[in-house]
Amino acid sequence: MKAFIFPGQGAQFSGMGLDLYQNSKLAVELFEQANEILGFEITKIMFEGTAESLKETKVTQPAIFLHSVILSKVLGKAFLPDMVAGHSLGEFSALVANGALNFEDGLRLVSQRALAMQKACELQVSTMAAVLGLEDHIVEDICAKIDGIVVAANYNCPGQLVISGELTAVEKACEALKEAGARRALLLPVGGAFHSPLMEPARAELAAAIGGTEFSKPKCPIYQNVTTTAVVDPEEIKKNLMLQLTAPVKWTQSVRQMLVDGATIFTEVGPGKVLQGLVKKIERSAETANAAIEI
Repeated sequence: MKAFIFPGQGAQFSGMGLDLYQNSKLAVELFEQANEILGFEITKIMFEGTAESLKETKVTQPAIFLHSVILSKVLGKAFLPDMVAGHSLGEFSALVANGALNFEDGLRLVSQRALAMQKACELQVSTMAAVLGLEDHIVEDICAKIDGIVVAANYNCPGQLVISGELTAVEKACEALKEAGARRALLLPVGGAFHSPLMEPARAELAAAIGGTEFSKPKCPIYQNVTTTAVVDPEEIKKNLMLQLTAPVKWTQSVRQMLVDGATIFTEVGPGKVLQGLVKKIERSAETANAAIEI
């Protein structure tokens, strides 16, 4: 069975999507439509911008979404998933690709998500840190004992977990995790505490937007970050999506469930190859591929 997976923030690179624009009339139409919806020329930043300009939250999230979704549409009949999943932001790309959301609504929600997250980041000094070389339950236990807000945020693969929360709490947790034997506990260059309780203002704002958006029954199940199980009911999809910003990204658990449910090949749709690497660390024997258009 074919699983198509969609990357999240951090996968962007200068020049992303240019090959699609130069080789597909459909891609040109969708990119131009995106410029109109967003109210600025995101294509100019994607195709010609610096790495620094692509890091701006209002640009990064829509850029990765557009690269993934437009690639899935340009693939045409080659895009035939039995199941889909996305890492954080990638969940929105997956939902448009599998027909649960239309392109315009998906892009609007992603844009609102980016702006809401940016606002939430500005309310409190917060950060995230990558923890390598410890079992998940040890990281969870140590975070629970730290004064202040610090929680497990991204279960990326065995031995790689990202924590998120107030800056001082994350720093204290990093020290405690190193003492407990972590190979690394490293602060990440991010603007705030994604997938933690500190994202509550953004979650509430985005939940209102999701509530007012029409979702359809998808063509195939999506394995959502919050539940890790196959979901096809539009109302359940919306409910899980509303919880996503303050809940952890359970990527390891999602991939394992997809394997149990029959996934034999994981094809990454979008910029980079990060998710293929994580899948291989979760299950060495899993087959992975990169989606690409034939030029």
